[in-house]
Amino acid sequence: MKTEFLTLLTRIRHLFGWLPGLLSSILMLCVAGLVAEMFSRFITKLIVRIPGQKRGAFVRSFTMAMQRPVRIMLVIVFVGTALPVSGLPYDIMQATTHALVVLFVLMLGYAAVVATRILSDAYLKRINGKDDKDDILLRTHMTQVRVLRRTSDLLIGLLTIGAALMTFEPVRQYGLSLFASAGAASLVVGLAARPLLTNLFAGMQIAMTQPIRMEDLIIINGDWAWVEEITSTYVVLRVWDWRRHIVPISYFLENTFQNWTHNSAALIGVVFLHLDFNAPMDRIRERLREIVHSAPLWDGKEFAVQVADCNAHVMTVRVIASARSAMQSWDLRCEIREQIIAFLRDECPEALPRERLSHVASTSGLDVMTDPATLSPPVRRPPPGAYLGPRNGAGGGGMGHSDGGQGHG
Repeated sequence: MKTEFLTLLTRIRHLFGWLPGLLSSILMLCVAGLVAEMFSRFITKLIVRIPGQKRGAFVRSFTMAMQRPVRIMLVIVFVGTALPVSGLPYDIMQATTHALVVLFVLMLGYAAVVATRILSDAYLKRINGKDDKDDILLRTHMTQVRVLRRTSDLLIGLLTIGAALMTFEPVRQYGLSLFASAGAASLVVGLAARPLLTNLFAGMQIAMTQPIRMEDLIIINGDWAWVEEITSTYVVLRVWDWRRHIVPISYFLENTFQNWTHNSAALIGVVFLHLDFNAPMDRIRERLREIVHSAPLWDGKEFAVQVADCNAHVMTVRVIASARSAMQSWDLRCEIREQIIAFLRDECPEALPRERLSHVASTSGLDVMTDPATLSPPVRRPPPGAYLGPRNGAGGGGMGHSDGGQGHG
């Protein structure tokens, strides 16, 4: 078949014999590429007609996604096969062959990346399509697939670029000299690429050990944050107010942090009430039970009301209630506070703490200053002069001025 194809191309080249030699050779190579294009389209149309709802659909989608890199590689193969009979000068033929080899290697790496992404997306879609899926299991698979996919993209890219560069003779000789002095070269490269390698291996370790997963709720720097994206070198955390933390992936292996959804998304929320000692606990406990049991955010598992602490002024009542997720727990606690405060204000005012001050402003500051009710009573002080002792004391001196005492000497 190859011989017949080359014979056909030779005849086509002779048909363009009236043109300059270089132009006729280029036209013949264009015809070879056009034949490859038509052959690729024909095969693609045959494959997309494969019936089936599951496997057939996957084959069709895989074919449509891979048609561009495969078509380019097929054109490269056809053009490279036609080069020996193209009649090009030797130097141009060698340069063209080298360019086609480099392009073929790059397209092969691109096709490998596309195939990896298609297979990983198909796997995640199948996991998402299950009705009895576990949220933790789903996030575990999502984390593993995405981290490993990014790692594979990086490795495929490095291998592809390395293979393309090795087709050049100077680079190949440099690579051989590096292999000859592998000790010093590996040391230098290892020191230069230490941050990249650290994060790369950290990403692989996180994909295996799962300290964090996609959409995990963690506490970092005092903020609630959800794991939005895990790359091969960093993690994107989405804060509740839509800010983003960009954290190196090695941070989660070298530092401690809180993961509120590691084993389960359910959480127990706590509400503290500071009440007076006269608070009727039976009525308050019953009202709290009604509030929690009627709340749609409560998951029906944990609920308790206890007097957790007390001091010289108030007692502390702890209310615990479980919810399906952290955000639902937050909303449930807010709802409990709102309703129990309204209940205490309207029906149990004796339960409110007593130590409260109320500042009432008058219509005029002058009225406050001149109002006798707001002024302290006058203080009676002795007249200025020496203190002579009690009025009814011994010696009958009494209290008087010093010059008066001298007059009765």
